[in-house]
Amino acid sequence: MQATNTYLRKVWGCRYFWLSLVGMDLRTRYRGSALGIGWSLLNPICMTTIFCVVFSAIWKANVVDFAPYVMAGLTLWQFISTSLLQGCDCFFAGESYIRQHPAPMAIYPLRTVLGGAFHFTMGYSLVIAISLIFHGFGYIGMTAILSLVPAFALLLVFGWSLAALFAVATVRFRDLRHLSEVALQALFYLTPIIYGPQQVSELLERRTVGWIFALNPFVPFLDMLRSPVCDGRAATPATFLAASLITLTCLVAAVVTLRAEEREIVFHM
Repeated sequence: MQATNTYLRKVWGCRYFWLSLVGMDLRTRYRGSALGIGWSLLNPICMTTIFCVVFSAIWKANVVDFAPYVMAGLTLWQFISTSLLQGCDCFFAGESYIRQHPAPMAIYPLRTVLGGAFHFTMGYSLVIAISLIFHGFGYIGMTAILSLVPAFALLLVFGWSLAALFAVATVRFRDLRHLSEVALQALFYLTPIIYGPQQVSELLERRTVGWIFALNPFVPFLDMLRSPVCDGRAATPATFLAASLITLTCLVAAVVTLRAEEREIVFHM
């Protein structure tokens, strides 16, 4: 426990360093761009529009309810995929700093996740705005708004855990990023992001497919983010408990892996 506290103090002591890295990444990404940060919102907006047009015709979905539902899912998926895929390369992206500055390795996955969290916050803010416009400004209660604080905290820790695990694994196995891209494409369709609540219920009733959704670790996070904007209420305690257990499991795995491999990482780069 004392070693963990000491390590966390070292990470916090480097806060100006990793915060400057996050700021540099954001400035570099949008330098010379006409829309600037607006590009981060363009993808979920366009995809939401396409899905609403297509599925409103196929499933007779109500756009007023379906638009925030889909966009909340796409925003979450973008954060998870960014944390995982960019996490694979975070040690290589920071190799020059790693070889020159003996900082805790945890800051490099943190750099990746904080950049993704910035775009996620912007995207989810737009989801809230769309929900309020469609349903009225009193639709989302204060309890639902406050529930987003622990939801965001769990998501941030979960994202860091994924980034750290995949970063360490990629140092040992360079092809992991390419495999992860393929796996994420398949997993996108095995996660209820574009499927409406009625379709999800029908799939859960089918034993051949329903168990995939039931065991999908991303579903509790989807529910935590969708309940406020789609139902106007906070997610259930069972949902928060499931998300907490998933986050804790990934966090423990990431901490144990990082502590075991931290001193060896530089020799495998």
